Amino acid sequence: MTSNTRVVVIGAGLAGVRLARRLGELGTPALLVGDEEHAPYNRVLLAEVLAGRYAPEVIALPPPTGLLRARVTGIDRAARTVSCADGMSIAYDTLVLATGSNPVLPPLRGLFTPDRRLPEGVHAFRTLDDCLGLAKAVRPGIRAVVIGGGLLGVSAARALAVRGAQVVLAQQAERLMERQLDPDASRLVLRHLTDLGVEVHTECRVRDVRCVAGAVRSVELADGYALDADLVVLACGVRPRTGLAEQAGLAVRKGVLVDDELRTSDPFIHAVGDCAQHDGTVYGLAAPALEQAEALAELLAGDAGARYRGTRSLTRLTLTGPGSPFDLAAFGETEARPGDDVVRIADATRGTYRKVVVRDDRLVGGVLVGELGTVGALARAWEGAEPLPDDGPLLHLLTNDGGS
Repeated sequence: MTSNTRVVVIGAGLAGVRLARRLGELGTPALLVGDEEHAPYNRVLLAEVLAGRYAPEVIALPPPTGLLRARVTGIDRAARTVSCADGMSIAYDTLVLATGSNPVLPPLRGLFTPDRRLPEGVHAFRTLDDCLGLAKAVRPGIRAVVIGGGLLGVSAARALAVRGAQVVLAQQAERLMERQLDPDASRLVLRHLTDLGVEVHTECRVRDVRCVAGAVRSVELADGYALDADLVVLACGVRPRTGLAEQAGLAVRKGVLVDDELRTSDPFIHAVGDCAQHDGTVYGLAAPALEQAEALAELLAGDAGARYRGTRSLTRLTLTGPGSPFDLAAFGETEARPGDDVVRIADATRGTYRKVVVRDDRLVGGVLVGELGTVGALARAWEGAEPLPDDGPLLHLLTNDGGS
């Protein structure tokens, strides 16, 4: 079976769906090919599904008109076709890779069964199937170990604790969310998790997963200490999904290399989202993926001047649970260099913290925990990268949030 479509998009995640929908709005229909059995969904909200806050259907994305469920197995660049596992061949004039990323599975002893499957009770946390599997397994009192203390690990640990699990979080780095937060903000995240009953171990390395009869029973740390476990969640980061691009001979480093037109080393193939590497950066975040999709849609629909120049991304996380929600946002460089100016406001009683870093009269980064009323104004000042006025606006930006 062969079908002919001008634009073919491989991957039905946030970037692929946004691109296909936007192209449809601009009068350039696209065929979207996705290999998950579920309708397209917002991966950012998976932790809320795990926590029981949202039903799976709530995080569904508005479906594009042309969606084909199939697993693409190869790209023939000379013939300009893609082949699928079911034998279908799809011709394209323009191909877009929006293949996303895969979870990083750490090299732990005992992590895989002899047939290379994860043992019973061990879960990655990347797809809706992963989420539903965890949600089915979790119950009050169950012993859960989350490996990884980044954004995903913190979200997973909070969700499991809200569901009543006894959660231990094992983080190899010296603090939680070390890539986004400074030490003071990280301590507030630690306090929030501890208040939910999560036991956090930092500066520890997991080396072994112990199983009995194919089911996990404990996790052993490098110092020999064992953590009993009925569930293990792997939240060790993600890796761009570049297999198809590599097999097709496209230029790949960490991700599929793209220029400002999001074009790969083949002029008929573009890439967006987690799988793409633009100007040396693989973002792995929702906001850049959506911006890339918007820029590429404009370009493919006929705007010859459309370009993607990079994204200055803001990380935002809301941790719900007993009591008030715990909000945080971070952007740019949250750690000061010598010579930088730093403005910091902290309220230990309310658990709020605000900090901005200024270099050469420009806002280069900041982190806010607790009340985020000022985040919009701060982010705009940072994104603009313009010199700050001389009349002391920083304190105003940090505190002008409606009187909080």
